[in-house]
Amino acid sequence: MSFTESLPTLNACLNGTATILLTAGFICIKSGKEKAHRSCMVSAFIVSAFFLFFYVLHKWLVQGVHTPFEGEGFWRSFYYSMLATHILLAILIVPLVLTTLSWAIRGQRERHKAWARWTFPIWYYVSVTGVLIYCFLYLWW
Repeated sequence: MSFTESLPTLNACLNGTATILLTAGFICIKSGKEKAHRSCMVSAFIVSAFFLFFYVLHKWLVQGVHTPFEGEGFWRSFYYSMLATHILLAILIVPLVLTTLSWAIRGQRERHKAWARWTFPIWYYVSVTGVLIYCFLYLWW
């Protein structure tokens, strides 16, 4: 397997890792463990930044080569609905994460918390569906 062919698997692993870190960060903040929450969320941000780098690199290297979805019927509709929402929310999540993180860095706890109420579920959805899209394209069909 070439480097380019291995990038989707790497990206799925990075997305899965981000999902685990987001889950841990959520549990930490709900448990009052602010330092652990901070560590998890900063780590999720770093892992997601690596994902974005390797995702763009993969798209650049394959120059428009498309991996078709092989499923039919219900699964085809399900996949393309998930893909459409994933793409739209993935575009939205970048400025949301950056803004939410910047409020935390500046010590603006209330603003951070208000933004995180929207950012977290969207980031989580994008992360989980990224792994599911990989599974649909490379593992299940």
